[in-house]
Amino acid sequence: MGADLLEIATEVAVEAASLARSAREAAIRDVGTKSSETDVVTAGDLAVEKLVRTRLAELRPGDPVLGEEAGGSGGADGSDNEGVCWVVDPIDGTVNYLYGFPWYAVSLAAQVDGVSVAAAVVEPDSGRRWTASRGGGAFLDGRPLRVSAASRLDLSLVATGFAYRAERRARQAAGIAGLLSRVRDIRRAGAASLDLCAVAAGWLDGYFEHGLNRWDWAGGALLAEEAGAVVRLPDSANDMTFVATPGIADELAEVLAETGLADI
Repeated sequence: MGADLLEIATEVAVEAASLARSAREAAIRDVGTKSSETDVVTAGDLAVEKLVRTRLAELRPGDPVLGEEAGGSGGADGSDNEGVCWVVDPIDGTVNYLYGFPWYAVSLAAQVDGVSVAAAVVEPDSGRRWTASRGGGAFLDGRPLRVSAASRLDLSLVATGFAYRAERRARQAAGIAGLLSRVRDIRRAGAASLDLCAVAAGWLDGYFEHGLNRWDWAGGALLAEEAGAVVRLPDSANDMTFVATPGIADELAEVLAETGLADI
């Protein structure tokens, strides 16, 4: 089943990415906000999600869809749906999309009982296709992926993201100040799905972020897991997404706890 779902996820995500790119100039002239004035949604986000839902209804009629812009049927997180539930982030990295910064993607994952079994993350500007199926490995444009062999945190490149709310961002900034002296460097590129994919590719050694929704991590986390990363996803007691190559995972988790970044 995973291979069939992956084929559909890739086909639909590629179509959606093409729309996102072609519609960008018009889409960014129609911009709204969500949780704060810095949390934006464009007409492109809405059009891409509509396309994804339409295509999935044709290819997998009856499957529920959970999306960032239009929500979804079943549970709020899609985990109580029977059978396959599709989870879509139509444009992950909307602020980057708005500014023309090319680090954004369409993320589409198929989940069963809340667990991702197939995923495609497609970058509209570069055309790169990140794909994975549970037990079938992770790939970038057909090339197998494997996490880095990093074993020293002080020589590791770690990524994160920041909340939209100013008060939470201030707490995160305080914690980052303590982390900076413990790692090689920190990156903040603004698209969770691609940060997760970057860990899968060995371009990053670790990544953590608080406050992600299911559509943010459903695709990229499967890529990272299939590439050999330690993956810890948000649950009822903890809203941090944590992904790292095995050689630094324990030490990074300890340092995040010490700096207060594990519980923001």
